Amino acid sequence: MRIALLEDQLEQARNIENLLRERDHQCNSFQTGQSFLSAVTHRSYDLLILDWQIPDMTGIDVLKHVRAQLNWPIPVVFLTQRDSEQDIVQALDAGADDYLAKPARPAELMARINALVRRSNPEVDREALEYGPFRIDTKARTIHLHNEPLTLTDKDFDLTLFLFQNKGRLLTREMLLERVWGVTRDINTRTVDTHMSRLRRRLGIKPENGYRIKTIYQRGYRLESMDELGAETENAVDDESLS
Repeated sequence: MRIALLEDQLEQARNIENLLRERDHQCNSFQTGQSFLSAVTHRSYDLLILDWQIPDMTGIDVLKHVRAQLNWPIPVVFLTQRDSEQDIVQALDAGADDYLAKPARPAELMARINALVRRSNPEVDREALEYGPFRIDTKARTIHLHNEPLTLTDKDFDLTLFLFQNKGRLLTREMLLERVWGVTRDINTRTVDTHMSRLRRRLGIKPENGYRIKTIYQRGYRLESMDELGAETENAVDDESLS
């Protein structure tokens, strides 16, 4: 699991990073709200941990920016010295999913993090996933459309799985490169565009099969369910014409 931590006290940040890495999680820490927001907007994280009192803005301000900028409900935990009932209510009302007072007990912190991730993505540990006519077997690494097997490369499978597990979420090219290709730089982002165009054709991801891959200009892609989009998109044109 990838976690972004906002904590301006270096020693505390190191302690939390070490705790998370001992549990096989990846953690990036940031000391300012601006650096934190820049990272979570352009990179892919599974959970955010926020301190309240930071140099350039409050943790509440950061949370509000996160909820406004990200189009999916990423789990957010407040970890702060402020522990009054009013503070807790304010954070939860602003969109936090959980709230812990410092110093957090390591076992409790990890239990809360794991519970939040399970609730936010209940499909993450399942072997068989079904999305309309698409059936994905994560153990056999196969995908069927209308019960017919599709011929895909390993990278095509990884990209498809990541898209469906994050349907409705804007995925930047940088996020896709990081999570599917395992790189953060030194690779042309056209690699993503080429694979996405090919994936549309190989998978038959189009409105008549219940999904479309929407190109978000200069940002990335979003897998959209036609049922969830509602009546206003019934006549939408598949973005294959734009690729």
